[in-house]
Amino acid sequence: MGKVSKKLKSPPFHIAKRGETTWYYGIIVRAVAILSALIISGIFITVVTGKNPLIVYTTMFDGVFGHIDRVWDMLHKTAILLGISLAVTPAFKMRFWNIGAEGQVLIGGLATVMVMLFLGDKMPLPLLILVMTCASVIAGIIWAFVPAFFKAMWNTNETLFTLMMNYVAIQLVAWFLKFFVKSGSGVLTPMHEYGLPVLFGNEQLLNIIIVVVVTVALYIYLKYSKQGYEISVVGESENTAKYIGINVKKVIIRTLIISGAICGLMGLLLVGGSTHTINTEVVGGRGFTAIMVSWLAKFHPIYMILTAFLIVFLEMGASQLNMVIGISSSISDIMTGIILFFIIGCEFFLRYKIVRTKRSKEEVK
Repeated sequence: MGKVSKKLKSPPFHIAKRGETTWYYGIIVRAVAILSALIISGIFITVVTGKNPLIVYTTMFDGVFGHIDRVWDMLHKTAILLGISLAVTPAFKMRFWNIGAEGQVLIGGLATVMVMLFLGDKMPLPLLILVMTCASVIAGIIWAFVPAFFKAMWNTNETLFTLMMNYVAIQLVAWFLKFFVKSGSGVLTPMHEYGLPVLFGNEQLLNIIIVVVVTVALYIYLKYSKQGYEISVVGESENTAKYIGINVKKVIIRTLIISGAICGLMGLLLVGGSTHTINTEVVGGRGFTAIMVSWLAKFHPIYMILTAFLIVFLEMGASQLNMVIGISSSISDIMTGIILFFIIGCEFFLRYKIVRTKRSKEEVK
């Protein structure tokens, strides 16, 4: 009895990698994604709460731009989130998964507050600020150098290592507050007199300016410097990097030193320029949110400005909804998740396309 040959039919459509696209195509796709997200979120809000979606979006907008103080608050929050996102970007571009930005910023803030507490009344303010800056940057570097050294020498898992360092930093801050706050409350009184300079009567302006400078500097460093090129090559293939003579271990350690330095600087801005005190929640999860900001912007420092602003806008808008309309934070979080899901999902259509499969004559018959 002869064998019956069966031919598998090819699917009617398949996914193919998209070639080079124009800049306006990317804008159109992202605009459609955001518009679709707003429509779906509006339907969700109407079904769950019965509120008018237009009122909801107006309230969110008012929560960010309704008053000049809110605008400055938005700019400051965007700047801090952007700064931490910039810190993790060189490591991510090198495929070193630095999940420890939370701890690196926190340890930089701890170094800052220790200088304020123990040296604040022992030296003039300009010298104190210089010492605070050096201490915070060095602390951030140390916290990033340790996992980088172990990765470079013994190829340890940097994700787990840097994540573990976060919890060590949190416990160090908790111990510091328990040991040095004599009242036993665990709350350190803000030391405004030892903070960073106030420009034009605005405490947030200096922080914003510093982050802008860091953004431009990192963009130039990654795009035009030899070291930025080495980071890209190591990220693409360590074997290729070794073949062309790049010292991979040196690049790993050097890049994490840069990441740690920026994180330490952000700790200085948070503590010395904003809160003037410290607690275990001072970073507020920004170290993890920064990962999403960096990925959404495809590790491009300038694009991160927009992604950081989007995250902050959604957070502040959700808070305003809770206060004004009474929409619970869980519903606001779901709405935020829908918008982010569409924005992340639109990247698929920027990288790939759905193509109709050409069938052979036998399949057509």
